[in-house]
Amino acid sequence: MSTADAPIGVFDSGIGGLTVVRELMRQLPEERIIYFGDTARVPYGPKSPDTVRRYSSEIAAFLASEGVKAVVVACNTATAHALGMLQASLPLPIIGVVEPGARAAVRGSHGGAIGVIGTAGTIASGAYERAIRALEPQVRIAVRACPLFVPLVEEGWLDTEATRLIAREYLDPMTAERVDTLVLGCTHYPLLKPLLSQIMGPNVCLIDSAEETAAETARVLTARGLRAPSGERGEHRFVASDAAEQFLRMGQRFLGSAIERVETMTLG
Repeated sequence: MSTADAPIGVFDSGIGGLTVVRELMRQLPEERIIYFGDTARVPYGPKSPDTVRRYSSEIAAFLASEGVKAVVVACNTATAHALGMLQASLPLPIIGVVEPGARAAVRGSHGGAIGVIGTAGTIASGAYERAIRALEPQVRIAVRACPLFVPLVEEGWLDTEATRLIAREYLDPMTAERVDTLVLGCTHYPLLKPLLSQIMGPNVCLIDSAEETAAETARVLTARGLRAPSGERGEHRFVASDAAEQFLRMGQRFLGSAIERVETMTLG
């Protein structure tokens, strides 16, 4: 049985989910986090739904074996393909990033189209369209797969000329659709936020689901009596399935001293 002083498990295909970790640390500073980045098998976007479900099952089972009290699926592709399966198979709260992101998008839009960019897997799943239409049935939605963004982020190419050219190619159709809100439907994409914001312009609201996902995690833990005692200070663990040194370098760029070492664990 989960207890309030157990850690929260978080996983992603690579380093992108650290954007969610950063927000969890800000909103829930007393919580401990175990983060698993599947850097050996990144990216998930081009992989089949069955493969993504298998990877997600292996990681969730690992986190459960470490005694976590909840699992945050900080990966849009894994949320789109595996969330329901994980919720049915594990006796823990399992929180995804798609519904919180959809809620934030509907709140942020002012009558224009809502744009969604994501991996090929997330876009093909239609998960965001379903979640947004469940909240706002009449809204116009424009979607675009941006498969090159994840490898660029994993490489640390956050503001190079090549990244800028690729981003323009991906985002020009969104501008043509007159979107007023753009969902960054992959947890890697917020690392490109300054560049994407320049391209889309000041009148387009960029939705990073991390803030809303952290708030949802807080609500779920509170409802189940699983919030860590206040006054504690969370200690965190970071695990990668490969390339721990590169993970550490990139992780420190946006988590700072909160990440001092990365363990390696191979699954599958």
